[in-house]
Amino acid sequence: MKNYKITLLKGDGIGPEIVDEAVKVLNKTAEKFNFTVEYDEALMGGCAIDATGSPLPQETIDKCKASDSVLLGAVGGPKWDTLPGSQRPEAGLLGIRGALGLFANLRPSVIFEPLQGDSPIKDEIIGGQLDIMIVRELTGGIYFGKRGRCDDEKGNPAAWDTEMYSVPEVERIARVAFDMAMKRNKKVTSVDKANVLESSRLWRETVIKVSKDYPEVELNHLYVDNCAMQLVRNPRQFDVIVTSNIFGDILSDEASMIAGSIGMLASASLAEGTLGLYEPIHGSAPDIAGQGIANPLATILSVAMMLRYSLNEPEAADAIENAVNETLKKYRTPDIASADTKQVSCSEMGDMVCSEI
Repeated sequence: MKNYKITLLKGDGIGPEIVDEAVKVLNKTAEKFNFTVEYDEALMGGCAIDATGSPLPQETIDKCKASDSVLLGAVGGPKWDTLPGSQRPEAGLLGIRGALGLFANLRPSVIFEPLQGDSPIKDEIIGGQLDIMIVRELTGGIYFGKRGRCDDEKGNPAAWDTEMYSVPEVERIARVAFDMAMKRNKKVTSVDKANVLESSRLWRETVIKVSKDYPEVELNHLYVDNCAMQLVRNPRQFDVIVTSNIFGDILSDEASMIAGSIGMLASASLAEGTLGLYEPIHGSAPDIAGQGIANPLATILSVAMMLRYSLNEPEAADAIENAVNETLKKYRTPDIASADTKQVSCSEMGDMVCSEI
């Protein structure tokens, strides 16, 4: 019987609640598909600041590196908003990505059948279906570039940030996107700003070069502003979108709202090999923490991604996704409630998914 070691980073706000429900579902899945899971908890974010003074203690990094995969809840909250940037909970996110080499962020934007009417985009545009995979470069670009404060030529206070990508960085994220497309509809849209930015020109040149190794995949290019427009105008044209750190950050949030609810969408951050960090795309929602009304489905679906991309348990992943789809026909948490379904708590939603599994 296979045994997997999972590090849990429950984090702040609703993080502990939603991770507990995801663990409940993972345990039920393990029972059905004949594997076992061993858990180890670690601190990251605001809770780590309170306990250790650091948003990402070295002990947490060590535990994550020793595991098969990592499940994260959410970090941050107003309690820590006055801290310097390098000491805020969000610094832990950047730190763990760098420490684990998590260079590829997978952000699916999917509409489950029972939620087809919840998208803010008209039905005739969505066409009843949405299945986009955004592949975002995660450890390079402007978020990790050199930055500083200075005075401009007139003596006014100013600040600067640097966007830089190397060919190897672009090559490896492009290959993730093309490999993903080969398992889907064989279409990649590379998003850049090559009409203005030199870093984007290098990005485009490199993606074109990599595409030669994938002759079955259709490649096209869009400027980021046009892509943002096209996601609203005709999202069905997209299969896999690959783009830089900052552009991916923005576009993936836009795509998540097209899907109807930010509380439904999972994400994966992958390193070389099989190690990955899995988390919902939403925040820590401290205003509803402890009330039992948080939606755990994005975290549960993150577990499905973990099973698929890190643990090589695709049947178990399918089982969770199918269970979520069936559960949504009958039960909803308050954020996605409807007149023809029963409203349930965070814990009850986890129970209902387990029942479907």
